[in-house]
Amino acid sequence: MRKAHPLSTLAVLFVSGVAAYAQRPLRIAAAADLQPVLPAILDQFTAQTGIHTEASFKSSATLATAIINGAPFDLFLAADLSFPQRVIAAGLSEESAPTPYARGTLVLWTRNDSAVHQLSMEALGSPGLKSIAIANPDHAPYGRAAEAALQHVGLYEKVKTKLAIAENIAQTAQYVSSGNAEIGLISLTSALTPALRNTGHYVLVPRQDYLPIVQGAIVVKHSQNSQAAHRLLDFLSSAAVARQLEAGGLAPAH
Repeated sequence: MRKAHPLSTLAVLFVSGVAAYAQRPLRIAAAADLQPVLPAILDQFTAQTGIHTEASFKSSATLATAIINGAPFDLFLAADLSFPQRVIAAGLSEESAPTPYARGTLVLWTRNDSAVHQLSMEALGSPGLKSIAIANPDHAPYGRAAEAALQHVGLYEKVKTKLAIAENIAQTAQYVSSGNAEIGLISLTSALTPALRNTGHYVLVPRQDYLPIVQGAIVVKHSQNSQAAHRLLDFLSSAAVARQLEAGGLAPAH
């Protein structure tokens, strides 16, 4: 039997390694408010570039902790700037500051068949209202914004025993859309999904009631897909994708 030449074997191994590297998907740690809008954008990105992606949607705090603990993500798309800054402080980012890519909007949402007849921040103080869903302020930027809005209108102490605390903003939307909470302080991205548009209605929470939810991104240090991560960030900032994000509930960052 003819033996393979050592150099030929090395060449095969090299080509195999390159192929494996080329096929490795771009791993994205994505804030839960992106779940309604990001998958379609990632499909477009893959169609244009050939770069495959895998996104994990969780609260920004959970994702930041996972990255700090060594989770193999390439790109972190957070729902605010503070959680990427934690990763930067841990020395695990290529950048010294997060790149803003969008701005979130907080809304009040309720089912069409609920007993709530007029949505407003003031309506949250109604004695007849039994439950209000918000995301966990410790884990989710929208939860932090919801808590700030309640404090700004002087209702937090009055309603805090009625709060149904969800892990992230996607779960908050589930609480209120299922009827487990009467009103939810949720993201506009959730409110604009077909399921929630068809079953409920919303009003915007006045912007002066909470600090801007500026969403930020970082490329994780030592990422094996750093170049692809930067390409996706450029893609997200393109005019066409910015319009698509805005249609889905995410305003331009600036």
